[in-house]
Amino acid sequence: MLDLEFAELSDPGRVRTRNEDYLGHVAPGSPAQIRSHGWLFALADGVGGQRLGEVASRAAIQEALAGFRRAKDGALQKDVVTQIVQSANARVCESEALSGRMGPGMASTIVVAALRFDRASIAHVGDSRCYLIRSGDVRQITRDHTVAADQQRLGLISAEEAAESSQRHILSRSLGTNLFVNIEVNEIQLLRGDILLLCSDGLHGALTPVEMAEATRRHRDLADAAQELVNRANEQDGSDNISVQLIRIRTVERMGMYRGRPYKLR
Repeated sequence: MLDLEFAELSDPGRVRTRNEDYLGHVAPGSPAQIRSHGWLFALADGVGGQRLGEVASRAAIQEALAGFRRAKDGALQKDVVTQIVQSANARVCESEALSGRMGPGMASTIVVAALRFDRASIAHVGDSRCYLIRSGDVRQITRDHTVAADQQRLGLISAEEAAESSQRHILSRSLGTNLFVNIEVNEIQLLRGDILLLCSDGLHGALTPVEMAEATRRHRDLADAAQELVNRANEQDGSDNISVQLIRIRTVERMGMYRGRPYKLR
């Protein structure tokens, strides 16, 4: 049976007075729910400053968590994460409409990770990221939906140019911009000892992936690792809100899929 431990932390940073990041999770309440639903972790970074970015991120995460709880038993993870992110987008659009003259321009990024059996389904919109840390190596699972990152994928600029571009923080996709949003979904197999790291750009803009992985190696307690990551991001930058979720896999339940249905591997 899938077993894990996790820690999550959000901090306003050293400059901003408000925290426009928001995060949350859904834990299964029984062994049956571990198999029927699994776990969900979700993190959002609100966009808009005075235009209620914190309202957008909170609405997105609250809707994603509620949608996960409503999902049918045994539904395919890939379908579930797609549906809950679309619902989160609709919720942000609705919140914008209800916010009067302060609403226009309200938007949010989102990254969600649903874990069940021996797999994780990661859906995201914007530049909040998910990394996989395995045996000391770190790999970025998501790809940023920013103008600079899109230009790099098209071969218009190099990775070095994208990292220094003035458009590296301008989102090309976000929740709340349109009634339908293009969601990117990735699925990965999980192994015992893997760590998933979800974060906002306040963290990955201040620390390298290697620095993030090193913090998880230094601390057996994930809460201590999360605190170190936030502290170091504040020391090295601190100009943005900083949020992180760390999930360590203790055990997995190996499963195969046949015609969309899971079966236990011996």
